[in-house]
This record gives sequence, structure tokens and C-alpha cells, in this order.
Amino acid sequence: MILGENVNTLKVIDSSLRLIVIPLSIACLWLTLTNHQDNDIYGKLEFSNLKGLKFLVSISAISAGYALIAVISSWVKNLMNKAWIFFVCDQVVAYLMVACVGSIGEIVYLVYNGNQKVTWSEACSSYGRFCGRLNLILVLHFIAFLCFFVLSLISAFRVFTRFEPPLTSKEVEDETT
Repeated sequence: MILGENVNTLKVIDSSLRLIVIPLSIACLWLTLTNHQDNDIYGKLEFSNLKGLKFLVSISAISAGYALIAVISSWVKNLMNKAWIFFVCDQVVAYLMVACVGSIGEIVYLVYNGNQKVTWSEACSSYGRFCGRLNLILVLHFIAFLCFFVLSLISAFRVFTRFEPPLTSKEVEDETT
């Protein structure tokens, strides 16, 4: 009975995390697509000027779509038995999201601090609203990443608890003698 309760608890946590990821990813997507600011001196700055933000748009759409499909399919009996599919997909999305967090983190750092070696000055004194929204995007995307990190652990647990643990060298020696 305890194993059944753990499975149901994991299923509820899994579904809840996937449902949390959907609005977070959509919010990141919307904030990124609508983030732009004009400046009389430097011109218009928008997400399409930065490849990292284009990457974020793609990854946010992928993570929201996958989370929606996964939460629906996790309640379908035949698909739930395909733990390897969830494991691989959760791992791939988590890695894409961590790469995206790094990319956005670098952009936020550069717009606030610049890079004097390549003569890129900081931009936030001229584009304050744009930078403020970037911070919010980074925080929301990081929370979504943390959800997928936990989801990847849950899916790994589901896959690898189906197998017996490997034998230790002492157990191998005992079996051969």
C-alpha cells in the first residue's frame, strides 16, 4: 500500500510541476516577445536583436508545449508505462532550459555591466525598462527550469526503480564461489 501511495504522490507532484511550467513558460514567451524599448540616441532595442532571446522564445514554446502534452499523457494508462519516454524528454528539456538560463544570465550581465574588452558598454542606463523585464524573464525561466530539474529527477526515479540495484563486487564473488 505504501508503494501505491508513493506512486500517486509522485504522479500528483509530477502533474503539478508540469502545470506550473506551462504558465511560467508562456509568461517568459510573452514577456520576451513584447520586450522592446526605443531610445532617441541609440534606437530601438527588441528581443530579435539578441540571439539568446530568440533561443529563449524557442525553448519557452517547446517547454510549454511538452509540459502540456506530458501532463495530459501522464494520465493515460498506456502512455504512463512508457517511463523511458518521459525520462529522455524531461532530460532533454531540462538541459535545453539550463542552457537557456545560462544564455539569458549572460545577456542580463552584459546589459548591466557591458564588456569593455569588446567595447560593449552597459545598456541599462539607456534601456531601463527593457533590462527590468529581462530580470523578470530570467527569474521566471529559472523557476521553470527548477521545475524541470525536479521533473527529471522524478522521471529518473520512475525508470530506475524498475530495475534491481547492481551487484557489489562482494556479491559477485559470493555468487561465483
